[in-house]
Amino acid sequence: MSVAKRHVMSWGVGRALPGRAGEPAVGAATVVLENADHLAQLLGSDLVGPHSVILSPGAPDTGAPDTGVPDSEGAPLVVGYEGSLSEPGGDLSIDDDFFLQSQDYATSAYMSVIGATLVRITEETDFEAFLADADRARAEGGFVSFVTDPAVQLADVSALGGGPAGDGPGTRLWVGPEGELSVSPGGSRIGTLGDSFATVHAAWEHLNSTSDQPCPVSLGAVLPEPERAAALAERPWLGRYLAALNAVRELRARGLGEARVSGFGGRLAPAAETGITRPADLTDASLPLLLWTDEAAYLHASGRTFRINRSAGELAEALLVHGSLDAAAAHADRDALAKVESSFAAAGVALRSGELLGAGK
Repeated sequence: MSVAKRHVMSWGVGRALPGRAGEPAVGAATVVLENADHLAQLLGSDLVGPHSVILSPGAPDTGAPDTGVPDSEGAPLVVGYEGSLSEPGGDLSIDDDFFLQSQDYATSAYMSVIGATLVRITEETDFEAFLADADRARAEGGFVSFVTDPAVQLADVSALGGGPAGDGPGTRLWVGPEGELSVSPGGSRIGTLGDSFATVHAAWEHLNSTSDQPCPVSLGAVLPEPERAAALAERPWLGRYLAALNAVRELRARGLGEARVSGFGGRLAPAAETGITRPADLTDASLPLLLWTDEAAYLHASGRTFRINRSAGELAEALLVHGSLDAAAAHADRDALAKVESSFAAAGVALRSGELLGAGK
């Protein structure tokens, strides 16, 4: 994947590029300009740094050679684009090599996916459709086909229950037509071109502090915050749902068809959840996901997918559901559970969240 494509997708989804999450930001990793006239002012500010990629309309001439990578010695990489990254139904192209379509969520169900597509929440109707699909998946286990298409990514996931990790001005900035700043086209204003990066970052943190739910900024201009916050509070499992979409998308990309996901409409071993009102894997989006088809079970964790037999899948599921070896042992053989847990631990995959690792040997 090209540098520009990686940055465009990171910017659209709202997730830091590998190696960027958690590091002190020196300017935004990716900046999208709506108006090329703002390029010179942006380049003269500390909103960008030597590792930044700037997408600007047209093919701007910055006087620097286009090497295809940011200049670690000084200047950011400027990439020209045609089209729009902010208008639903718009198309973006870079050098006739990369094409990206943007769609609003509510109408995406009626559109054919013909290439890389970014699906956005652009108004309350989109948000309501997103929630309805999530509720249906949680209750019945079915995932809407378009949103698990390997070519599709949801935009602004931090504001949809994915949490703020990896998002913010250090990951992405959008510079609107008049120089207004946000992290996304549908986001709350956090500054104006000419403001320092510290000022913009402080504004982002302040707005985040005004809500009980993570990341009100990314969709603050298109969704009333009380409604968004209430919807997320009612669905503490939305981060898990977003992770499930990624996992199903990965299996579809491998040609493995539609898969069931443990905790969404049922379990691989339904008896494992008997008597439990709050499964340990309900809300922790960082925990692995167990999926299965008619042929096999799969464990999806940190971007990796492991194919396992169904019996191993049932043991892994018991640990995910109960959160401790002791509790899971009431439903499955303790030695077999310990063997599965240690096998995945050796591969760097924990089947229990950090706060539960000390509970129940």
